[in-house]
Amino acid sequence: MEKLPRSLLSAPGGKADTIPTLWAPGTPAQRGRGLCPAAPLPRSPGGVSMASPTSTNPAHAHFESFLQAQLCQDVLSSFQELCGALGVEPGGGLSQYHKIKAQLNYWSAKSLWAKLDKRASQPVYQQGQACTSTKCLVVGAGPCGLRAALELALLGAQVVLVEKRTKFSRHNVLHLWPFTIHDLRALGAKKFYGRFCTGTLDHISIRQLQLLLLKVALLLGVEIHWGVTFTGLQPPPGKGSGWRAQLQPSPPDQLANYEFDVLISAAGGKFVPEGFTVREMRGKLAIGITANFVNQRTVEETQVPEISGVARIYNQKFFQSLLKATGIDLENIVYYKDDTHYFVMTAKKQCLLRLGVLRQDWLETDRLLGSANVVSEALQRFARAAADFATNGKLGKLEFAQDAHGRPDVSAFDFTTMMRAECSARVQEKHGARLLLGLVGDCLVEPFWPLGTGVARGFLAAFDAAWMVKRWAEGTEPLEVLAERESLYQLLSQTSPENMHRNVAQYGLDPASRYPNLNLRAVTPNQVRDLYDVVAKQPVPKKSDKPDTGDLTSGSAGTQEELLCWCQEKTAGYPGVHVTDLSSSWADGLALCALVHWLRPSLLEPSELQGLRALEVTAWALKIAEHELGITPVVSAQAVVAGSDPLGLIAYLSSFHSAFKDTSGSPGVVSKASPGTSSAVLFLGKLQRTLHRSRDKDLLQESREDAGGKKPRLQVEADTPSTEEQPAPEPSVPLKPPSQQQEESAQASARDLCALCGEHLYILERFCVDGHFFHRNCFRCRACEATLWPGGYGQHPGDGYFYCLQHLPRTGHKEDIMDGSPKSPELPVLDENSVPPGPSTPTALQEASPVPCPSQPARRLIRLSSLERQRLSSLNINPSPEVEPPPKPPRSCSALARQALEGSFVGWGVPVQRPLVLEAMEEEKSPSSSEEEEEEEEDEPLESDLEQALLTLAKNTGTMNKYPTWRRTLLRHAKEEEMKRFCKAQAIQRRLNEIEVALRELEAEGVKLELALRSQSSSPEQQKQLWLEQLLQLVQKKNSLVAEEAELMITVQELDLEEKQWQLDHELRGYMNREETLKTAADRQAEDQVLRRLVDVVNQRDALIRFQEERRLSELASGTGSLG
Repeated sequence: MEKLPRSLLSAPGGKADTIPTLWAPGTPAQRGRGLCPAAPLPRSPGGVSMASPTSTNPAHAHFESFLQAQLCQDVLSSFQELCGALGVEPGGGLSQYHKIKAQLNYWSAKSLWAKLDKRASQPVYQQGQACTSTKCLVVGAGPCGLRAALELALLGAQVVLVEKRTKFSRHNVLHLWPFTIHDLRALGAKKFYGRFCTGTLDHISIRQLQLLLLKVALLLGVEIHWGVTFTGLQPPPGKGSGWRAQLQPSPPDQLANYEFDVLISAAGGKFVPEGFTVREMRGKLAIGITANFVNQRTVEETQVPEISGVARIYNQKFFQSLLKATGIDLENIVYYKDDTHYFVMTAKKQCLLRLGVLRQDWLETDRLLGSANVVSEALQRFARAAADFATNGKLGKLEFAQDAHGRPDVSAFDFTTMMRAECSARVQEKHGARLLLGLVGDCLVEPFWPLGTGVARGFLAAFDAAWMVKRWAEGTEPLEVLAERESLYQLLSQTSPENMHRNVAQYGLDPASRYPNLNLRAVTPNQVRDLYDVVAKQPVPKKSDKPDTGDLTSGSAGTQEELLCWCQEKTAGYPGVHVTDLSSSWADGLALCALVHWLRPSLLEPSELQGLRALEVTAWALKIAEHELGITPVVSAQAVVAGSDPLGLIAYLSSFHSAFKDTSGSPGVVSKASPGTSSAVLFLGKLQRTLHRSRDKDLLQESREDAGGKKPRLQVEADTPSTEEQPAPEPSVPLKPPSQQQEESAQASARDLCALCGEHLYILERFCVDGHFFHRNCFRCRACEATLWPGGYGQHPGDGYFYCLQHLPRTGHKEDIMDGSPKSPELPVLDENSVPPGPSTPTALQEASPVPCPSQPARRLIRLSSLERQRLSSLNINPSPEVEPPPKPPRSCSALARQALEGSFVGWGVPVQRPLVLEAMEEEKSPSSSEEEEEEEEDEPLESDLEQALLTLAKNTGTMNKYPTWRRTLLRHAKEEEMKRFCKAQAIQRRLNEIEVALRELEAEGVKLELALRSQSSSPEQQKQLWLEQLLQLVQKKNSLVAEEAELMITVQELDLEEKQWQLDHELRGYMNREETLKTAADRQAEDQVLRRLVDVVNQRDALIRFQEERRLSELASGTGSLG
């Protein structure tokens, strides 16, 4: 049997594996790391040189070549030569490993054997005897497939791996969680790749990861076949035979006849074995762009800091600067340094079309991003300009690395749709032969790349799959095995470094070593009976996440009669109110006011309604219900009075019923933070109105100052309210009923038409803003056409259009927004004129922020935390009078390290004790650190003052020997915090996009039902009643999604305000550290503006905190009430 066919080892295409010029023979970097044959070999502790190509034992030279090989074909050929020199048959399982180990006992080899033996000695492997009678086939030599093969080999199973490719060529970089770094170190990663996660590095290219896992797999006796494609299963033809694989092209006879009882599929998301159901998770169109540039590893390149992730959702200023300078509109960007300079970003489709990257706009994603529609040269210019701007041009001339086909390694891909398997394992049985099938890698769950979870969760799934095989080999009942595996699968999507066991050194194959609070019986054997196929079934089609509305026969929305009875009960006893139906009984507005009064008597008094017309009463009730109860209108006041939209009124009343049907029978039971409605919807609505009032006030003040001249600085401070006072709360009830002008406005919007496009609006499509209805798809930013989220937009008083906060123009500055994007498809060249202004000229974005002015003395009235005071007092930042470079992504590692260090000081920046954060880090010293880590450090530089502060601290405390560890610790944890923040933002962005798609689908379903109900058809009354119930349930689903959207936007507000406060604090320190005599009038005015914005942001963060505390107390109260 051909274990490693030589025809494959010598297959053409090795250039695709060619590493960057760094690894050319004889380069200094290579010699320094022992990665080329000419490199000086390390010495043993006794000073004796390790084996070299001239050693008397040729096997030593082959082994060193195997360790150093950087091409897939070189790894395979050197290993075959090693086995030939030792007289060992490749692919012989653990026995092969022990034979190689016995003959290679010099110092370099022993250090690797020590690591592998330590892993293999874990009790779970039973000294390699746990699965000796198990035969496994692994499909796919990606990182997850290779990692699963390693675990199966350590268990003692016979493992055969087939891979359709013949080379590793993917330069893209993977983020590694701490446990994956430790896991790979324990497998000898640094023996194969000396730069593996040195210093603060927490990532590795896919190609390098595959190479090091391949080397370990070969040593452990995994039998690997290249250029072989798995096409399906071949069931046993009769009793006494087993399962085989259908392979292309024709494999060697022994491989074709290989019978196995376990199949692990790691062949990627495009191939899932027959029988598995796959669910589609869809969001809005999302276009990713990856680019790999040659890393020459010059001193200048090593000094450029990485970007673990920056997202528009919380740093709009950076992306606005990018847009103005280059015309590039992105949602996020990540930059890692590895074998290449790796950039990945999410681009907006309209930007790609405008800049000529895409030729035409197609609805089908395959056509949109197909090679025929992508202009390669324009895509290269796009990626190069984005990378150059993000790194402030410090990488010099960016030269693309080459991909597998010898072309520039830049590509656009679609991650709109991600696949997730409904189950992780199955069992098939035929003629008494059982086959266990498991999924790992992308064919189990396609990762959302911005979260950086792919390889970490992929490794966890590989461990879980190997544990399943161990349980299978022990003779555990198939349904028990499947139930345990599915219990583990339920945990996978929830895992993060924060909710797993903290001691990564204890991680092993046993799930209990990795998952806290593990429940292996979360899924019962009875629940997985459908995963045990005794008879072959038909292929299972893919299942989509579309809302299922075809079988809605009943629901919490209730029937029309139930809704009527509830309304009658709540409005009974009010004078002049007689509810007999869901149309004409509500025409005078009194019934609606009665319903609101029953829920919250303090909102209105019946006496206030005397003398008002029906339209005024109805409009007033609609407004109060929206502002104080969170019930968003779907029908206009005039339609209610005229009775012209009975379906809309029923849908509106059903929202009351759904939210408050479980309240008690006494009036006034609904508190301000009632669990019946979404408190987040209420809060965002009030926040939006507060921002509007504050912004209108600022615009009015600006116009007055422009007309009458600027006020003196002291006069401005004297006129501003004290920040010690709480902001005035929004009145719970309007001070007076709607005016005649409001009535006319209600009449104008009574028609079921979108206020922007003029097209008809169906009930599920109605999106209400300030009493007007829109299509959600129409409610977009006037400047960038981005969807406007609750709490994230403003209306310009001049033109009446809506804008996202990033593009909301100031009075007289509308042209600034519309000119932000070059119309030419040619990208502009970055130069000094393209960078945004420095501190003396604040940007439009900052001026658009609501700014309550502080009272005298301004600086003393900022309410700062102790940490913020430390940062204000202990840092000395002297801004250059020259034009500043483009704004950096938020919280660079150096800045985050500064924050961590300062957080360990007490008082005003005086280190009265040893930094607590560093003491904690010493105690927690990562188990992944070892003497190998000291071989090389490629930490990015700290800011000079922070570096000096850390050095001074080490000297003063007599701990200079710990300075390198402190430095690495600060930077490592800073990068982790940056990544957490980015992942949180991207998870929110993804879910918001999914909600938008789900709402669009609900709208489409609602339109069909509404058309059917409104048509004068001869359908039976029972059918119409069913359609109505389905429509009401769709309304309830929509309300639920809108509430979830509001909750997410609260978190977005938190992230955004936190980032704004950090940036404004940094900017304010720059002004405060200048000599007063050197400040110009413009500088002083800019400083005042920054100060006011900072105070406003602090107040907004306080409001968020108060809101969350009120909600928490309300939830506790409601929980106590339910228990009582």
